Amino acid sequence: MRWLRWLVAREELPIFGLLVITMVMMGALNPRFFEAENLLEMSRFFVEAGVIALAMTPVIISGGIDLSVGSMVGLCVVAMGLGWRYLQLPPGLDMALGLAVGALAGLVNGLFVAWVRVPPLIVTLATMALYRGLALGLGARSPVSDFPPAYYDLGQAYYTVLGRLQIPQQLPIFVVLAAAAWVALHRTVPGRHVFAIGHNERAAWFAGVPVARTKVALYVLSGLMSALAGGIFLSRVATAKADAGALMELDVITVCVLGGVSISGGRGTIPGTILGLLVIGSLVRGLTLGRVPFEDQKIILGAVLITAAIAQQVFAARKTRARALPRTGSAS
Repeated sequence: MRWLRWLVAREELPIFGLLVITMVMMGALNPRFFEAENLLEMSRFFVEAGVIALAMTPVIISGGIDLSVGSMVGLCVVAMGLGWRYLQLPPGLDMALGLAVGALAGLVNGLFVAWVRVPPLIVTLATMALYRGLALGLGARSPVSDFPPAYYDLGQAYYTVLGRLQIPQQLPIFVVLAAAAWVALHRTVPGRHVFAIGHNERAAWFAGVPVARTKVALYVLSGLMSALAGGIFLSRVATAKADAGALMELDVITVCVLGGVSISGGRGTIPGTILGLLVIGSLVRGLTLGRVPFEDQKIILGAVLITAAIAQQVFAARKTRARALPRTGSAS
């Protein structure tokens, strides 16, 4: 029963249990919830937040935060819209433009956090306003919506499997990114550096961890993933508008915290973040199918987040006590 002991010891066990309970309740609310078509369609609406959450997870584990991700989405979407309107860039080059803007915005965050040593909450709160202001200023004339059909493939196209199942094109992209994020965070030296910085930044520096370089890289990655999410959003809604990504930072942080990422740093996993994303996605989709009013949905989401946070804290405290207790038994 080694696999059972492994499962019980996993940090993701409470959120996995919450996911099972959530899906059962949503299925009871509307039997259509468990239809394959519904579950696949659900992914179209959580991939954008999920892509950013994959980058936000190591940022928070390192002891940081990025409140500017929603504004970076808006800025990158506007940049891609202007790239098409004025430069007639093809989709690939336009996406590259958006990624470059996102990387530059993330680099600014990283340099202020790592080299100027301004607290990340202050830096990203300021750039949240700055980047949104730039997006509103650049896109003030009117939203861009006259894109050629090739722009819509990323957010509206489907792969047909088994003759009838329609898999949204952005879902395989998210799966590949999630696998890469898991390997990078949990199976590489830079990933161990992220945890070391989150546990004790000063001790990590004395141990030879490149603290400043790691932090800058994490914020650049956050900008890149925000740009990619912006590209998916633009393709899905077929419009480049300055308010794209509004309040998305709250959704992303909610997903991470729900998945067990410690807001004080040093603890969290990519599988936990994915489970948190699935809980939120299942709740929103199930409540929408059940025609629950929007304001009631927000109340339920808040209650679930508080409950999950308490469960994670209790689970973590029990694990800490279990490790601290001496082992009993015969020593002979």
